[in-house]
Amino acid sequence: MKKVVTFGELMLRLAPENYLRFVQSEKYEATFGGAEANVAVSLANYGMDAAFVTKLPAHEIGQAAVNSLRKFGVDTGRIVRGGERVGIYYCEKGASQRPSKVIYDRAYSSIATASKGDFDWDQIFEGTAWFHFTGITPALSDNVAEICLEACKKAKEKKLAVSCDLNFRKKLWSKEKAGKVMDELCKYVDYCIANEEDAKDVFGIEAEGSDIYGGKLDRNGYISVAKKLTERFGFKGVAITLRESKSANDNDWSGMLYTGGEAHFSKKYSMHIVDRVGGGDSFGGGLIYALSNGYEPQKAIEFAVAASCLKHSIEGDYNMVSLAEVEALAGGNASGRVQR
Repeated sequence: MKKVVTFGELMLRLAPENYLRFVQSEKYEATFGGAEANVAVSLANYGMDAAFVTKLPAHEIGQAAVNSLRKFGVDTGRIVRGGERVGIYYCEKGASQRPSKVIYDRAYSSIATASKGDFDWDQIFEGTAWFHFTGITPALSDNVAEICLEACKKAKEKKLAVSCDLNFRKKLWSKEKAGKVMDELCKYVDYCIANEEDAKDVFGIEAEGSDIYGGKLDRNGYISVAKKLTERFGFKGVAITLRESKSANDNDWSGMLYTGGEAHFSKKYSMHIVDRVGGGDSFGGGLIYALSNGYEPQKAIEFAVAASCLKHSIEGDYNMVSLAEVEALAGGNASGRVQR
């Protein structure tokens, strides 16, 4: 099986215990995570050959970040070492009507200050079939946006499949800049992943008849969004996660895959959330696994949504579930009964 390469930032995640607020907590749990790293962990857990590419300091915290991936079988041999700091994000889990909050401390991190010369994409893509990145990575700095573009061009030159999760982050860049940069990058993308807000924030394409804050979604609106994105960029597929938020703890969760002019909707799950960070990344990992292994569109979207549904039950960024567990849920075993 050929390799999937993901590229982005791996951060130190600092989180208060349980549902404590930042101003309450006297100690923080330290783990690691980041959008593209989360995807690589999912793929490795499903038995795929997954590599993560970034730049991290050579000191012990950088090594701890690398080790957090190695224990799941992610190939870290293409990670560049250098720079001065690991990016940090603080995560406060929401509850009931109080939303979760994220505070970034990632300016001047090793990857944000990386240069084109740090990455030999000919070597990195050797034996690779798929390349994945998200809109978070080019948002880190202008030079990282240029590195992303170079990687995308090289990936297409080598005939790799390329996927991108739009993942707009307003705390990292403006809608205007995101639209300009992502418009260029998406010319090289085969499969686009988005949520209810991304297409609107980045490209001004809005799903009519939906209210993401009121929990109302209209299927026809999302078909229209996917069709417009496909017409604009020539995507082979557009996958959209559909989150209906009832509270910070309880969401309905489903997804759509638009490909070949047809929309395929998954079943809907009612979730009681343990940790929602990484939910979209686990969807991306599930989709890449399914499409890489030749799943038909309906089976592919069912697998991706089941994978991400399970992630919402797991603490931390990484989706620590097996292929068998995802297949069981996608196949209809959603009772949560004890396995013994």
